[in-house]
Amino acid sequence: MMNRHKLKLLGQQEAQAVERELYTEYQFSLDQLMELAGLCVAEVITECYPAVELGKESPAVLFCCGPGNNGGDGLVAARHLQCFGYSTAVFYPKRRFQRLIAQCRNMDVAVIDELPSANVINSTFDIIVDTLFGFSFKGAPRPPFDAILATLAQTTIPIVSVDIPSGWHVEEGDMSGKGLKPDTLISITSPLKCTAHFKGKNHYIGTRMIPKSLAAKYDLQIPLYKGTAQFVKL
Repeated sequence: MMNRHKLKLLGQQEAQAVERELYTEYQFSLDQLMELAGLCVAEVITECYPAVELGKESPAVLFCCGPGNNGGDGLVAARHLQCFGYSTAVFYPKRRFQRLIAQCRNMDVAVIDELPSANVINSTFDIIVDTLFGFSFKGAPRPPFDAILATLAQTTIPIVSVDIPSGWHVEEGDMSGKGLKPDTLISITSPLKCTAHFKGKNHYIGTRMIPKSLAAKYDLQIPLYKGTAQFVKL
């Protein structure tokens, strides 16, 4: 376990700059970054919510995916988690990444058109994965995402957020009081400033995609990953 208080917390502009350099200077493609992030998310869920502890052979996981790259991470994670023996479903109201949706369907991931009520979600699923908004999001959530957040806020099963709990300000946290309150947070590459306000049970940092030279430039602390694991618990 790594001490999260020793990690640098990135602001919005700095997080965007790191991502931009991964594309330009280090020649990663968007598909590669989403694949790495999605694999990390799936691995964290199997570690944090193993089937044996949930008492089910194939736990049911609902992925709520937004239109940006964070949503793409969620689609990839749903595919990997399905391959790991979980039963995954994707709610993706604004469908930008059509190939990722096709991959999900071909792996028997359920793609649903409407978000169920909070009561139905509670009775049908074991975990919610929130990939609605990433670190580029600004302002208040607009329809249909404001209503989606309101429904998810009424659920009682564990929520896992990726990079940032949806509805939060990237740097200041849940300023409106209407953001999600996840049990688990997964920071991709490096935690954001908003994570200083995270009070959930589990915080992970993941993906082994940051070159040492890029880490040195932005003063990022690369965790000591164990073996081939894609994540470290903070």
